[in-house]
Amino acid sequence: MPNKKVTGKKAASNASKTLKNKSTGRNTKASSGSALSQRNAPKKQTSTKAAKAASKTLRDGRTSKASKSGAGSTLAQKPKNRTTKPPARNK
Repeated sequence: MPNKKVTGKKAASNASKTLKNKSTGRNTKASSGSALSQRNAPKKQTSTKAAKAASKTLRDGRTSKASKSGAGSTLAQKPKNRTTKPPARNK
């Protein structure tokens, strides 16, 4: 089932500010770009690459609140991985 979430107005504004900032890192820009591209597009979903960049952005202590807002929106739009693995066998 596809994800119907879109990036909110405030998160999109923060993502835009992040992309304009010259000192912003590559991972932060990737996650902000993904969030911004999903502003009014409920059928778009976050790619695995963008989700990894967003995760790194959220874990980085130097990241601003605006950048984390866009990264959080990006991760919220990642489809859930619903496959279940069988339990590991102990020998």
